[in-house]
Amino acid sequence: MAVPHWLFGDQLGPHFLSGRSDTPVVMIEARSVLRRRRFHRAKAHLVLSAMRHRAAELGDRVRYVRAETYRQGLREAVGDGPVTVRHPTSYAALRLVRSLEAVQSVTVLPARGFLVAHDDFRAWADGHGGGRLRQEDFYRWVRRSHDLLMDGDRPAGDRWNHDHDNREPPPKGARTLGAPPPYRPTEDEIDDEVRHDLDRWEREGSVAFVGRDGPRLFPATRREALAALRRFVEHRLAGFGPHEDAMLAGDPVMSHSLLSSSLNLGLLDPAECVERAEYAWRAGRAPVNSVEGFVRQVAGWREYVWQLYWYFGEDYRHRNALRHHEPLPGWFLELDADAVRARCLATVLAQVRDTGWTHHIPRLMLLGSHALQRGWDPSAVTDWFHRSFVDGYDWVMVPNVVGMSQYADGGRMTTKPYTSGGSYVNRMSDLCGGCVYRPGERTGDRACPFTTGYWAFLHRHRARLERNPRMAQPVRGLDRLADLDEVLHREARRGDTPP
Repeated sequence: MAVPHWLFGDQLGPHFLSGRSDTPVVMIEARSVLRRRRFHRAKAHLVLSAMRHRAAELGDRVRYVRAETYRQGLREAVGDGPVTVRHPTSYAALRLVRSLEAVQSVTVLPARGFLVAHDDFRAWADGHGGGRLRQEDFYRWVRRSHDLLMDGDRPAGDRWNHDHDNREPPPKGARTLGAPPPYRPTEDEIDDEVRHDLDRWEREGSVAFVGRDGPRLFPATRREALAALRRFVEHRLAGFGPHEDAMLAGDPVMSHSLLSSSLNLGLLDPAECVERAEYAWRAGRAPVNSVEGFVRQVAGWREYVWQLYWYFGEDYRHRNALRHHEPLPGWFLELDADAVRARCLATVLAQVRDTGWTHHIPRLMLLGSHALQRGWDPSAVTDWFHRSFVDGYDWVMVPNVVGMSQYADGGRMTTKPYTSGGSYVNRMSDLCGGCVYRPGERTGDRACPFTTGYWAFLHRHRARLERNPRMAQPVRGLDRLADLDEVLHREARRGDTPP
């Protein structure tokens, strides 16, 4: 008889199973995962729904165990017998799997769900000195090695990078982009069961959540994920590129793919996503800048983050180069958007509260930027993003938050801190209209908290940042602020109160 194969809850696509079609499958729903952290309610629902849907698809082939811990569940499913498992997606899960090898035969198979093997990335990174690894260099290497969006030896459209065409502000006066709506699933009896269980566990006090419950908005099955991919490529990809960095209060999804949760659950494979996008360009159904922007997100950034998570090592999560130690305030932890007066932050925090999702620019330039300016502990910020987003996993958030968002690695991953004053928000969104604050004002009752926070951040870290070629000019701007003392006083007085 074939050795049983253990599927984690983010390994749900067919590409995580290989070999004989009659191989027994083990899946474990461990309640301890929900007890340890206050996850967003929508995230807990999505993960459990996806796992239970996958078990229903596998039928008699799967042993689905509900247990307190993974160890208990595995013992119930296979005893001390042998088991195979794909390389997990977190250090904690890998430690668990390795610890089991002392008591039973556990064969760890190569990771799936990514384009580049760990050994291939390590060879590439070591060949670049292993220090500061530029995402652009990695992205071009992936494009070449996978013959992705290439015309012979040249990049499609004769340019590697179409960012110049993909950073437009929203159309003036527009409340929405007018893009066709994204795919949304229809709940079924499995979703009803999940909701009933989550309600019961919460009433019993065994688990607690943040965020609001609501209809499931993201795919929980392979069929749903393929439908979402098809709808994006056929109806939304063409308009994706130009405004992928823009924000609109009334249009949070704009032309974004909304495929990250499906990719991170393993319901989609990145290769099929980028290949379908490239085919759309070659068939004349989408412009090269939009396709390149999407390919960059999947084959460039997502792949890069996954690889750096493992390459930098587990201690990377504890980096804190800026020595930020302030705790996250209660209003932020509870997603209390109603307590916030700054329209941009209130709008985005409400999106997270209601759906467990917002696109990459609000994450980086509003949520992350606010945390960076206030000096919040990067480890706590990482945990918050992990818990609060439907697509948040340890491997996703450690590099994205520690390296990209909070600059806690001192520049190993990025060349500068990503933060700005209110002028950037005003240029790239309609979120400043109707706000009680004014993006161009640093002092007074209408001073924008992002503007005062930006100058306070530069002042606090001047000695470090003035040596950074990309930050030297903004830092010199401090010398032109006649009201700097007042700005710093106002920022200190604000403290951790909601802006």
